[in-house]
Amino acid sequence: MIYHMTPFIKNTFFLLFLFATLISCTTKKTQAQEMKNDSLIKVTSVSENRIKTGADNYTAYLPILKGKKIGIVTNQTGILSDKTHLVDFLLGKNIAVKTIFAPEHGFRGTADAGEHVFDGKDSKTGLPIISLYGENKKPKPEQLAGIDILVFDLQDVGARFYTYISSLHYIMEACAENNIPLLILDRPNPNITIIDGPVLEKEYASFVGMHPIPLLHGMTIGEYAKMINGEKWLKNRIQCKLTVIPCLNYNRKMDYSLPIKPSPNLPNDQAVNLYASLCLFEGTNVSVGRGTEKQFQIYGSPYLPKSDFSFIPKPNLGAQNPVYNGVLCYGEDLSTYPRVNQLELKWLIKAYNSTTDKSKFFNAFFTKLAGTKKLQLQIESGIAEKEIRESWKKGLLEFKVMRSKYLIY
Repeated sequence: MIYHMTPFIKNTFFLLFLFATLISCTTKKTQAQEMKNDSLIKVTSVSENRIKTGADNYTAYLPILKGKKIGIVTNQTGILSDKTHLVDFLLGKNIAVKTIFAPEHGFRGTADAGEHVFDGKDSKTGLPIISLYGENKKPKPEQLAGIDILVFDLQDVGARFYTYISSLHYIMEACAENNIPLLILDRPNPNITIIDGPVLEKEYASFVGMHPIPLLHGMTIGEYAKMINGEKWLKNRIQCKLTVIPCLNYNRKMDYSLPIKPSPNLPNDQAVNLYASLCLFEGTNVSVGRGTEKQFQIYGSPYLPKSDFSFIPKPNLGAQNPVYNGVLCYGEDLSTYPRVNQLELKWLIKAYNSTTDKSKFFNAFFTKLAGTKKLQLQIESGIAEKEIRESWKKGLLEFKVMRSKYLIY
């Protein structure tokens, strides 16, 4: 019996061993596959949850543009997540792009602030470029002839005096007057959490401030367009036919780092965050670092007290003839200053109080930037920053109520 059982047991053990080995291999293969699948799920999840700009939300707008002749208002910021420019992307999708309209700084974003931008032709695509900065801020009817729809894709930074929203106003007005629909590809506002500053008074309206809003408005450019339309701020209270392609996976609590400089003198996130606070210096005799590599991250002048920090502005990209070109300036380096969540006045007040030439500190441009004469008078009168802020409260509350009707996110 034992003689007959032994091979049986051996065979049984052998079969069990084979079975266990197969299970082990299968289990390892399954675990490996599961690990691979988990990795794919995580990657997919990250991809799906990544912020997508309106330009990246192309399944929403390509059907609208198909078969139409289009004009595009854009510059170097009009890119998709893979850095493909919107113009190139649309041409690759056989969309008939007819004309490019360029705002301040030009289509490639290399012109100085305030520099006249000329009409021309894009060297890459051969498309005509029409400047919307200079005398021609609003497209003329003949420049819109043959265009079925206008596309707007510019990166805003949330400040009233950033002229892309002024260009938006004139584009909307031209579209309304010429019965051309406007399609806006929305983009996140890197300063979307900040609503602050004095509300612009109508008598001080200009191209660096066209609407009765605070200095920092806390809206995306798509939301802002809805507000222009809804509040009937266009000439003769006309409204344009407006469609906003929203960002995806975006909310107002998210930080957003710009993938490309929105203009030559806003080189990084720090400059974008400090821009509104330091730009008020552009209406004074103080430099904000144009002609250095720390634009809108430093400030100084020859009239401020000598300090450990100094700089000498020199011509560079975006500042061919900077303020105090070749002159030693003393001031403050804010390039590592923590992120601000309000309009900071302390540097402006400090500079005014310490300048050796108060009579020439402010110039006429300051009132246009501030949107009111009151701020200059308050600083000159020595009113405390806290009291100045109190004077903004009523206007800010009224703006927030109005603004709430147009929010997308």
